[in-house]
Amino acid sequence: MNKNETYNHYNKNLQPFASENRKQMTKAEACLWKYVLKAKMKGYTFNRQRPVLNYIADFMCKELKLIIEVDGITHTFEKVIENDKIRQTKLEEYGFTVIRFTDNDVLSNIESVRRSILVTLENLKATNGANRN
Repeated sequence: MNKNETYNHYNKNLQPFASENRKQMTKAEACLWKYVLKAKMKGYTFNRQRPVLNYIADFMCKELKLIIEVDGITHTFEKVIENDKIRQTKLEEYGFTVIRFTDNDVLSNIESVRRSILVTLENLKATNGANRN
């Protein structure tokens, strides 16, 4: 495994933008972070606004190569939908799993979002043979 893979394709050039994004999280991102991802889930750590390839992932579990995106209203625009598809395809080509939730999902049914993330963690754990509780 080369150094780049070790850091899950970390893009240090995007770090200033990621840092700024962490300071200006949307309400949905902040809720997901505070109530679901800040504490380890099943022993896995998540990072906020993680630079990866040429993108900034909303949340990322490096160990499982899991990216969680929280999509606001702009993600219903045709051009943004197309860009999201390109982005997701590229991330998946590099071995990442990407799951998406809308702002509304997070703000109106966070427990369902939490359960979906837990199911995804369990599936990835089983697939990857990761040894966690």
